[in-house]
Amino acid sequence: MIEEAAATSAVIRCKTPAWKRYLYGLVAEEISRFGRYYDRLIEVCSSSRDSNLLYEAIDCPKKARIRENEELPDFSDEMDRRTLILLNGTLNYHLDIQELLSSMKPRLSRTSRVAVVVYNFYMSWLYRLANWLGVRKDPVGSTFLTVGALQNIMRLSGFELVRIRPTIYFPWRLLGLGDLINSILTTVPGFRWMGLVSILVIRPIIADATAPTLSIVIPARNERGNIENALKRMPDLGAQLEILFVEGHSNDGTWEEIQRVAREYGTRFRIRAIQQTGKGKNDAVRLGFQHATGDLLTILDADLTMPPEMLGRFYEAYRQGLADFVNGTRLVYPMEGEAMRFLNRLGNIFFAKALSFVLDTPLADSLCGTKLIARHDYQRIVRWRADFGDFDPFGDFELLFPAAILGLGIIDIPIRYRARTYGATSISRFRHGFMLLKMTVIGLFKVRLGGTA
Repeated sequence: MIEEAAATSAVIRCKTPAWKRYLYGLVAEEISRFGRYYDRLIEVCSSSRDSNLLYEAIDCPKKARIRENEELPDFSDEMDRRTLILLNGTLNYHLDIQELLSSMKPRLSRTSRVAVVVYNFYMSWLYRLANWLGVRKDPVGSTFLTVGALQNIMRLSGFELVRIRPTIYFPWRLLGLGDLINSILTTVPGFRWMGLVSILVIRPIIADATAPTLSIVIPARNERGNIENALKRMPDLGAQLEILFVEGHSNDGTWEEIQRVAREYGTRFRIRAIQQTGKGKNDAVRLGFQHATGDLLTILDADLTMPPEMLGRFYEAYRQGLADFVNGTRLVYPMEGEAMRFLNRLGNIFFAKALSFVLDTPLADSLCGTKLIARHDYQRIVRWRADFGDFDPFGDFELLFPAAILGLGIIDIPIRYRARTYGATSISRFRHGFMLLKMTVIGLFKVRLGGTA
């Protein structure tokens, strides 16, 4: 590990031009958006190129640096800690990226992520011009790859590109003008891929060797007729299940029905019955997650419009290492009967596309109630929510936002959305729709345009 003297760091900062410190600050700010929620950062640096300016500016609880010729510490046994490996420009100076990544993978766990700072393939001529003019002193990289080429190499190496953030379009602050340009151009078609630098987040594709335990949270309000069916139709996942019914101020006997089935099915499942003190589905899900003890957490709406039989697909997608956040989508297959009203369907399509744009992550459906995530990652999401703000009436957005930002890797599971067989929906499409629109707009400024999130 490298230890940097404070005096040396101060000298480096003094000798570094203001424009370059500004660029390092922009890159560090982007990495800090997710790095502050990781447990540690390890920078793999080259003695010939790297100063410690970027490393110092990144916000992460614990940090360390190693040289390229040093062996990467072994993080392969980490289960609930997240380590971020930083490669600053390394790929642009490497002649065998596949070998580099392949040699790293055995020392990583599925919770590890690699943050890669890469110089733009389309702007390579500009780096050479800057060197020729004497504005830039560092050697020009030998390897400039398109996103497609990088994705191919990552797949060959057993990795997945889960997030890419182009940044730095204007390298001078100029009384805030640079900040404005660098925020806006990332959203403008045609200009988006002209950023000088991109920050990539890649994850190793690693399947679980053992079967993680699963907690299923079932929020229920006036769903008495569906409670027993939820248990009857629960699939055998080959794992230990915990089922948490969270009842919310029902007036049709739902609470009494939950208590009855908990006694009747108690030998088959570990069932916990919880009564809400707050209101709304989001509050119920938070309460259930707070009491859950499983390695993985998922949500099953008590209306059973998402068939319980499909939970096995969510569980297997996670266990196989396909993603660390598994999201359902109702917008692939034809829906059963009147499962979703026309205006609701339009709203769901709109928010799926809006969030895909805001988060810069493809999402087939942003409002499907069933999602699956590791419990240790949910604890990070709670910290993220405290920083971002609490605006979500249903809880879908406050899970999807950090899942994308933290680079968990998201995969969509198509389901056929079924019609209700009991009860009625309590969703107010206009009031709740406005609340979701508010959170989307806030996300646009805080996330896509580079605010505080």
